[in-house]
Amino acid sequence: MSKSRNKGGQGTPATVALTQAAADFTLHPYEHDAAAQAYGEEAADALGVPYGQIFKTLVAEVESGLAVAVVPVSGKLDLKAFAAALGSKRAAMADAAKVERVTGYVVGGISPLGQRKRLPTVVDASALDFATIYFSAGRRGLQIETAPAELVRLTQAVTAPIGRAG
Repeated sequence: MSKSRNKGGQGTPATVALTQAAADFTLHPYEHDAAAQAYGEEAADALGVPYGQIFKTLVAEVESGLAVAVVPVSGKLDLKAFAAALGSKRAAMADAAKVERVTGYVVGGISPLGQRKRLPTVVDASALDFATIYFSAGRRGLQIETAPAELVRLTQAVTAPIGRAG
């Protein structure tokens, strides 16, 4: 893996955050199909990466406010487990318009890095099974590949089993 600098107009707040943190990462652009609905699966198919190694960024509401969940695209977010990982009683998926406003990203391109406001983050424990994982670089058609420990460190995340089979 190499340090990728912002070249070719691919700089996003997420790539800037990685570069400023001197993190090792690789950018993986791919042709995004505007008709695609399952953005993570589209990325996995385009890049030839197993669904379990590509992670989606979801935002949910807990009692204390918005929080970020990073789970494999092959599954779903277990809201009870997510709430428990944050010390909350319950969680519910957040409104898309509110998520876009708070994170600065559009749905389908939300990165756990470089958000307008740092939100509490939980990364599914399965990420630790891989040497590298992929997640959105902050826009549709661009994925970041980095070590899961880098993502956890930069987001100050906790890891917990928050994903469940889809």
